[in-house]
Amino acid sequence: MKWLIHALFISTIILGASDVLAQTRTSNESKMKILIHITSGPENPTKAALGFLMAKTAVEEGYSVSMFLAGDAVQLLRNDVLDNLVGLGTGKLRAHYDTIVNAGVKFYLSGMSSKSRGLSEADLKDKPAEFAMPNVLLQLSVDSDRMFVY
Repeated sequence: MKWLIHALFISTIILGASDVLAQTRTSNESKMKILIHITSGPENPTKAALGFLMAKTAVEEGYSVSMFLAGDAVQLLRNDVLDNLVGLGTGKLRAHYDTIVNAGVKFYLSGMSSKSRGLSEADLKDKPAEFAMPNVLLQLSVDSDRMFVY
């Protein structure tokens, strides 16, 4: 009988410790920093929308998210592209964008890619976005726990 009580006591301690460990893991994971780097633009709507869908999913799961758009992806923040791009099975860009922005995510756009594609400050008006050089992408990637590239 004593061994049964002892076994129950030990299993209670072990189960309690595993619950604490699971809660700690969940708490730490929700604070992880995620960087979404997108280079696909309107020419590949499915892949471009997938990057935004992943960012949307990450913020909904409680992660800290940053986005860096380079190459053709800088065009994704043009209003006409936001309003009309739909990926096959990856959803509407505008819906993803709105969720991302409402979560406080900041967009960094490659300055060189933007300039060569005619993107200006006027295109970023009222958007949480700024032009950035490659050193910003490098720093964001070093500071992030995970990075996804689309």
